[in-house]
Amino acid sequence: MRSTKIVATIGPASREPEVLERMIAAGMDVARLNFAHGTPEQHAETAQAIRDAAGRAGREVAILGDLPGPKLRLGPVAGGVAELGRGTRVVLTAREVEGTAERLSVAWRGFPELVDEGDVCYLADGAVRLRVDGVTDGEVVTKVEVGGSVASRQGLNLPNVTVSLPAVSDEDIALMDAGLDMGLDLFALSFVRRREDLDPVREHLRGRGVEAPLIAKIEKPQAAANGDEIIDAADGIMIARGDLGIELPIEEVPLVQKRLLAVAGRRAKPTITATQMLESMVHSSRPTRAEVTDVANAIFDGTDAVMLSQETAVGRHPILAVEMMASIAETTERELPYGRWLGERGPQASNQYHAIAFGAVGAVYQLGLKCIVSPTNTGTTARLISAYRPKAPVLALSPRRDVVRHCQLLWGVHPQVHDEPLDTLDLIESCGEAACRAGFARKGDKIGITAGLPAGRAGGTNLFKVHTVE
Repeated sequence: MRSTKIVATIGPASREPEVLERMIAAGMDVARLNFAHGTPEQHAETAQAIRDAAGRAGREVAILGDLPGPKLRLGPVAGGVAELGRGTRVVLTAREVEGTAERLSVAWRGFPELVDEGDVCYLADGAVRLRVDGVTDGEVVTKVEVGGSVASRQGLNLPNVTVSLPAVSDEDIALMDAGLDMGLDLFALSFVRRREDLDPVREHLRGRGVEAPLIAKIEKPQAAANGDEIIDAADGIMIARGDLGIELPIEEVPLVQKRLLAVAGRRAKPTITATQMLESMVHSSRPTRAEVTDVANAIFDGTDAVMLSQETAVGRHPILAVEMMASIAETTERELPYGRWLGERGPQASNQYHAIAFGAVGAVYQLGLKCIVSPTNTGTTARLISAYRPKAPVLALSPRRDVVRHCQLLWGVHPQVHDEPLDTLDLIESCGEAACRAGFARKGDKIGITAGLPAGRAGGTNLFKVHTVE
């Protein structure tokens, strides 16, 4: 039973109904829509296709809308892709032109004022490197030092150059509104630099009268430095190592990853580790040994979820990539330091909710519980239990479909839609029956049940019961 969650990006290679259904069956828990590419209309069609496929597969799958954020990006490229050859010259212009291998537009009017002769520009997550030869008539002339393929709307990085872009653009807000209208479950905010960057998004959501978890993407040096406060303000984080590895010395990225995953664990905030995890599977049917080790190490570091990007969006083997990620996770989880994590991970038990969650996970080891069943109206108790990393599965039962989908990001949590009986004895029996139906327990097994009395009230978890299934 896999505990680590899998986030998979949906794109041209994976949006067909049969492929989506097979990816869900293979283990996709969260489907990511990258709003930096495609139109809202296309994403709405894809979101509906994901919902339909999940219905056929009999599983709830969360959908994450990943907003572009304040980043320098290329404009449209003729044919979608251009090949830049080493030693060739490329003009970068703020004018709106269709990009070619000789001339690419940058979607920021002030771009020519940002760079000087000798500066380095990176494209394609650092795979392509340009050196600025000079700036003439508002256009930047560069020489290709490391060639490769670049695509429409791809990001452009300028290490050591401060770009005064707004934290949240009007485009991001408009895309979030479109995502809310199409029923997306979570949103990722790109290039967050400090906790205040989340405030206008929270305010906008309050204005619409909706709640949606916000995942802060850590991909700037400022975000890495302000990680603690960002984790406190966000509902979760994504460590997006592509841009982070360009703007920080690359050898520091593993240390940042380990530190932020540890901080998020102590705050009981879910985490996603992303970028180039199984990159070779864009073309190959098997990953490299280094990639497999990278995924396993992220799980040992305590990540809740691992993410596939190009592997499933444009790769040749999207289903195999999900299957491989699931296989790596299941194998790695056999050797995780669960007992040590119980003492070192998760928040200090400073209130009844922390104490109940900590005690429930401790009872798994002390009493041999087969699972923990957690009826929940908000997902909070399931999130706290997940933070302490129980070796037994956590069955989160909620009458709210949105809460079930939010819980799909939580390590070790297997959420289901389930109406909660108001009578205490009926609630306990219902939890036992649900554990048996899920295959987590059989007659005579001991399970743990968390609940709030009186039943049906959000935020009232005040009970932990050891129950023998009858």
